[in-house]
Amino acid sequence: MAYTIDQSQPITALPDDTQLPESDGTFVKNFQEHPQSILLTDSITPVLQRLHPDGNYCIGQDSGIYWRMTDPPERGAEAPDWFYVPNVPPTLDGQFRRSYVMWQELIPPLIVLEFVSGDGTEERDRTPLLRSSQQETKPGKFWIYENVIRPAFYGIYEVRRSRVEVYHLIEGQYQLVPENERGHYPIPALEVELGIWQGRYQNVELPWLRWWDAEGNLLLAGEERAEQERQRAELAE
Repeated sequence: MAYTIDQSQPITALPDDTQLPESDGTFVKNFQEHPQSILLTDSITPVLQRLHPDGNYCIGQDSGIYWRMTDPPERGAEAPDWFYVPNVPPTLDGQFRRSYVMWQELIPPLIVLEFVSGDGTEERDRTPLLRSSQQETKPGKFWIYENVIRPAFYGIYEVRRSRVEVYHLIEGQYQLVPENERGHYPIPALEVELGIWQGRYQNVELPWLRWWDAEGNLLLAGEERAEQERQRAELAE
């Protein structure tokens, strides 16, 4: 059964992103996380600009998604390594969001990605939220995404194993997305595919999580697009 956000209090009485902690104080898990997030954002930006000519979308990178009120507040948040939300303004009151607050925005992310340094147990934890008069069971990350935050797609990228698995929310439950003939995972709403690419980015040769278009063409990052244009200009001379 799907968990619903408690809205017994009027929305205006609940804290917004400026009143909630923007960090739970944990460290980024490894040095690849930041360039990996930048690569995903940079390469998909032209697609998002085409899909949202009004500019109404936002991307979170290791940013909190608040899904319930708790004490302390950060216990009621998940912080995916990367997520995209359609049809919301990129800023609130002219300022970057400190976090994404479900009861403030009411629009779930379309896709959430977690970069796994360990074995993925935390990211696949389906433990439900259970309450009693004495205690509360901490819910698992997978359960929270499937039942509360409810992004249409949830990806778990196992960095050490160079593999990704993608789930699609169908009738309230996550189903594994099968690979296509290119070994990629289609995200139809974005007209893109997600997969693993072996190559050099920011001077590091590694397997990277990347986007392709629906025809299987790699979506290039800004520096790659600039290099491609330079080569074209040289050939045209």
